[in-house]
Amino acid sequence: MLEHQQDQRKPYFFFSYARRDYEAEDAFVDQFFNDLRDELGRIEPAARADEIAYRDTEQLRLGDEWAEQLARMLGRSRTMVALYSPAYFASLYCGKEWTAFRGRVRRHQEDQGELIPALVPVLWEPVVPGELAEEVTKIQWAQPDMGEAYARYGLRALLRTGPQGEAYLQVVRVVAERVRDAAARRLTELADFDLGAVRGYFPGPAAMEPPRAAGMVRLFIAAGKASDAAVAGGSQAGGWYGAKPWHWAPYHPPTQPSLAVRAQQVITAAGHTTTLEEVGTGLGEKLDQAREDSQVSVLLVDPWMAGTDRYRSALREYDDHNHPVTGVMVPDGSGDPARGPERDALWAGVRGVFRRNWLRRSDPEHLFRVKVNRESFDSDLTIMVTVAQNKLMDDNFDWGDDGGGAAFGFGLDGANGPAMPGLAIPAGPPGPRRSPSTRPDPEPGPGDVPNPRHSQDDTAPLRGDQDDDH
Repeated sequence: MLEHQQDQRKPYFFFSYARRDYEAEDAFVDQFFNDLRDELGRIEPAARADEIAYRDTEQLRLGDEWAEQLARMLGRSRTMVALYSPAYFASLYCGKEWTAFRGRVRRHQEDQGELIPALVPVLWEPVVPGELAEEVTKIQWAQPDMGEAYARYGLRALLRTGPQGEAYLQVVRVVAERVRDAAARRLTELADFDLGAVRGYFPGPAAMEPPRAAGMVRLFIAAGKASDAAVAGGSQAGGWYGAKPWHWAPYHPPTQPSLAVRAQQVITAAGHTTTLEEVGTGLGEKLDQAREDSQVSVLLVDPWMAGTDRYRSALREYDDHNHPVTGVMVPDGSGDPARGPERDALWAGVRGVFRRNWLRRSDPEHLFRVKVNRESFDSDLTIMVTVAQNKLMDDNFDWGDDGGGAAFGFGLDGANGPAMPGLAIPAGPPGPRRSPSTRPDPEPGPGDVPNPRHSQDDTAPLRGDQDDDH
């Protein structure tokens, strides 16, 4: 009777993790699992205690066929929480679990026309997006309310520095709420299948593949100059201005790098390359060409200058057309008025230029952000670039190239059930980043526009060895 009841459980979440992470930091993995289970029980009081979570170390019993048990729970659990780390992406069975559950989400979306974000990633340790399968990077593993420290260093670091700290507990709350909301929508169950036959997306044959080229991010800036009448007299409104638009530093004190340099540091630390130029005539054509060349773009816009003669026409042209792989960031400068008529007029002017996109300023897609402060700039930009690149990837990805579902171990011969069709879950993850440098803004090159900056993050954590450790 007990065995039948356990077979019929539909846990709120399946806990997927790398054995090596557990062995290295078993107390921390245990704490997160227990804290997440407890928080979910608190916010979902109707859940039975024995149905909140499934974890193999707790619920596999002597004599169980472990692969069969894992497959059964993968097919019945309402969500899956995946603990991302280099060890996770080097694990064969983590790859099988991830691929099987993601295929289940895709199949539900095809059959029911409903996308349920039931695969819930948690960044345990920093990973390098360029080393991951493209399917993995389609699913976002961070959002602004999880904090910049989490996006940069991962949950394990938060536990090591403050196991009861607010930064860690906030991540637990966000993940628990995500699990609760997704579980309430009831993902279609997957019939019994052979987990061993699933061909997972990772670990990938990194040694057999040529190095992956870094993504290109084109930066366009619309900002004031020291010579502009609007900033004459040393006003702090708008920030510090220099001889060129890319000298603009909206965050005080201006000993920090200019915003353009800071943006380049964030982007190159994530493993991409950048170019930089001023917003001007033909902006729309340049954005279209960048998309054709498999490049994404970001506009950095000074709110004090958005409506001026120099930029208004180009920015309105952008706003009037569809540029799905372009992001816009409009900072809230440290010296800008905090309240009052002058502030209201400033942002009303920005709204007047971006009439269509203004309605998207709170969208979870994260491609149009206004009133961005110093503290959130780095994380907002990282997420924006990743979202844009994932949308570009969706443009180029051919969902029919996997041989009718062979990647999942569900071939068309009927032996293992029907093929599992495709689903793209938008918004990708921020990768590990170095802190921005505090060195002064470098002088531009001999031309009017600074030379492109090319670099890669050489501090990326090492991946585990390729032997499976799940």
